[in-house]
Amino acid sequence: MSVIEFYRSRPGRLVPGLVQALLVAAAAFALQHIPGLHFLSPLIIAAVLGIAWRCIVGISEAGQAGVAFAAKALLRLAIVLLGLQISISQIVGMGWVGFIVAGFALVSTFCFTLWFGRLIGADPALVELIAAGTSVCGASAIVATNTVTRADDADVAYALGCITLFGTLAVIVYPVLMVILNLAPAEYGLWVGASIHEVAQVVAAGFQGGHEAGDAATIVKLIRVLMLAPLLLALGWFRPGVDAAASASRRVGVPGFVLGFIAMVILNSLVPLPPVVSQGAALLTLGLLTVSLAAIGLMTSFAHVLRRGMKPLAVAAAATLFIATTCLVLSKLFAAAVL
Repeated sequence: MSVIEFYRSRPGRLVPGLVQALLVAAAAFALQHIPGLHFLSPLIIAAVLGIAWRCIVGISEAGQAGVAFAAKALLRLAIVLLGLQISISQIVGMGWVGFIVAGFALVSTFCFTLWFGRLIGADPALVELIAAGTSVCGASAIVATNTVTRADDADVAYALGCITLFGTLAVIVYPVLMVILNLAPAEYGLWVGASIHEVAQVVAAGFQGGHEAGDAATIVKLIRVLMLAPLLLALGWFRPGVDAAASASRRVGVPGFVLGFIAMVILNSLVPLPPVVSQGAALLTLGLLTVSLAAIGLMTSFAHVLRRGMKPLAVAAAATLFIATTCLVLSKLFAAAVL
């Protein structure tokens, strides 16, 4: 196969975007060795560099497919491999606390966002999408919720932009606040997992606080992901003309990467893995996550978010601040149970 034929093939179309994400990730690893930046993880540096690349250079049409692949497929593979660093005993120790914190944060944030949106007169359909993305699991929650909300594509794109923007800012700000607030790893992990929007953003911010914090954040975040189906059923139940059960059964289930994560956790708990395997998986996971965060940064467009006006942006900002504050208090209250 010639170079041109490979590029025209489906795998070949991913190359330009993957190269951009890989270059940003490589630069992040290099910058981490600069004095003054060694305390930042390459994941956070990659996200910031990706945003800067998008603002200064931009992404060509040819690069969009590869960047999207890195932000989604590679991220999901990394989440699966993360399961090799977590055991069933850790989940059991975190489980009930995670459900309490995540469940309360989800319900309170969703209701607050709807109330605040009505208060300032923002579009109800767009507010509902922002509420789902903030309180549950980011982009996947927005897309799934729209099967019930039925907003237009512009609303979905705006909500996705808000979630990406504020979630990425959280990845940068949370590790700084961890030091300022002197949070223990368990407190920080609970806070991150219960409040930051996307899985990738949770992982990036969580592991900045160490492996204990990162593992706790990942577990709590995946608990939030599992709460998406009940939320959609509740939304459809109170909306005339929408068959909530049929919609949820068609569109919502346990994501495949979550099942893969669980399988790896079981494997890690039942089968003693050689150190070379566990260490190699940890390095590969870090590399994949760094590339994914670089891609997510490359996909973050401030201009797109600002184009729709300030009211929906204010809703997203208020919702993010609310869930961050609420979960910080909850993490302080419940972290003692897992310390």
